[in-house]
Amino acid sequence: MKIPKGTPKDGFATRTLAKGRGQGARKGDLVVADYVGYRWSKDGSKLLASSYLTGQPEAFPTWDIVPGLAKAFEGARPGSRVVAKIPPKQGYGDAGDQGRQIGPDDTLVYVLDVRGVFGPSAMARGKSQPVNDASLPQVGDGGAGQAPSITVPKRPAPKSLQVRTLVQGDGPVVGKGQLLALQYKGVFWRNGKEFDSSWTGRHPHAVTIGTGQVIKGWDQALVGRKVGSRLLLVVPPDLAYKPLGGLPQAGIRADDSLVFVVDVLGAF
Repeated sequence: MKIPKGTPKDGFATRTLAKGRGQGARKGDLVVADYVGYRWSKDGSKLLASSYLTGQPEAFPTWDIVPGLAKAFEGARPGSRVVAKIPPKQGYGDAGDQGRQIGPDDTLVYVLDVRGVFGPSAMARGKSQPVNDASLPQVGDGGAGQAPSITVPKRPAPKSLQVRTLVQGDGPVVGKGQLLALQYKGVFWRNGKEFDSSWTGRHPHAVTIGTGQVIKGWDQALVGRKVGSRLLLVVPPDLAYKPLGGLPQAGIRADDSLVFVVDVLGAF
């Protein structure tokens, strides 16, 4: 990308070089995109970061990024390429961001190649496969945009990882090291109470799978599954938070078995 010499003009600007297809992004959506980012000031321009160098796209939570970048994604569809010029007031402001080597007067320039757009109502889509096993939790469909219900049986939790496909997606198989877009809900086996949910937060979630970024139960359960699937996971303590001594901020004890319903929305 060639950036002009001299001081950038003030003001926000975008240009769509490729339109893409499907639902355009809105604020509150999770956007997955490849990108190249530069800083630009009177002293010239410099490459800050590029997903093409790391080999993996980035997840952009549009509810929690700088205003100009969120604005640049508005209306962008999967397959689109957007160039954005973001002035300091819509970027990192007067303070800049030392960690990202961005000064208070730096304009940001991005090339954004949108790979996926996931709104609050995104969910698994495929053929339902009910689980008829009294030893496992029962899952009810909450409807579009709503969390499923999870009813835990009053019996001891399984000692090994349990994975059941509730909805069989027809997308590609998830590979180790991929970035996943997900919806999920987690409850305790001991009392059935929810401790975390992307549906409750009204935002899909993104994780890199199979690399230790998440609990071992997720790494083992999600690799090899198909995009579009809804999965029931029962994760024993040793594959959950026992190695960390629990997770007090979420109310999770070291000896807790955890139950999850996970919708695999996309893999990149």
